[in-house]
Amino acid sequence: MPFVPMDRLLADARRGGYAVCYCESWNLESLQAVVEGAEELQSPVIVGFNGGFLMHPSRSKPEDLSFYTGMALAVRKARVPVSLILNESDDFSQIAAGIELGFNAVMVESHHLGFDEYKTLVKRVVALGQPKRVFVEGQIGELPDGCDGPNGSGIITDPLLAKSFVEETGIDALSVSIGNVHVMTRGKAAIDLEALRRIREVVQVPLVVHGGTGFPSQSAADVIGLGVTKFNFGTTLKQAYLAAVRDKLAAYHEPMNPHPFLGMGGPEDIMVAGREAVKAKVKELIQQYGFAGKAVSRA
Repeated sequence: MPFVPMDRLLADARRGGYAVCYCESWNLESLQAVVEGAEELQSPVIVGFNGGFLMHPSRSKPEDLSFYTGMALAVRKARVPVSLILNESDDFSQIAAGIELGFNAVMVESHHLGFDEYKTLVKRVVALGQPKRVFVEGQIGELPDGCDGPNGSGIITDPLLAKSFVEETGIDALSVSIGNVHVMTRGKAAIDLEALRRIREVVQVPLVVHGGTGFPSQSAADVIGLGVTKFNFGTTLKQAYLAAVRDKLAAYHEPMNPHPFLGMGGPEDIMVAGREAVKAKVKELIQQYGFAGKAVSRA
């Protein structure tokens, strides 16, 4: 099945009463795991990479996006509907390069920008991307960061500000802050359904929940009913990957032959272990969020 525009994925989800997960990748094994997990459960899925991570200041230099879109060429041969997103980037040159290289969706990050600066950036991205049918996601509000501990604070999405932002920028989807938390490595967030209800009353584009790892799955049906059609997951996938690699790597000690542990693909291979752990987690999320078996071939 070919690449599918994100607006079609989310429209199908809205009609079907489910949400589609964006399961973030960071290397070949994680990307392979996401696609294989979706194929095995006959489910649509959103794949991609985090633009902010790929040019994070801690790197010696920004990553070359062409390597990442090169890996994603296999996505075009997936047997289920797939969209490819460049997630959480606030750099216009990176976003433009991503669109040129084949991402069919982008999420414009606001965390380090003032509101007017962010709005200007989003308008530029919409003007560049939408004529090429590139789906653009923006955000209003700010999520707390789980790494900040109990003192972390966010800003709940203001409905009227969200309404005017959507209308002025022309974005295709809006990420909201309703108690959800970024990088929540344990526990679950407290979701404010009334805040979401107020947003939905005035915003009609698809709504997105970031911080899926800490989202209480028992609230999924409620937020989906209020217009959320996309959940973002990253932290839980990396946790699964690291745990599997750690367990396998514990058996390796020099001067043992390193090849069975790295690159041969057998039962001792840490890359296989990481891939299978991520796949298992992806399949768990697909089943949890109600879109297993929703892959429908359409013209």
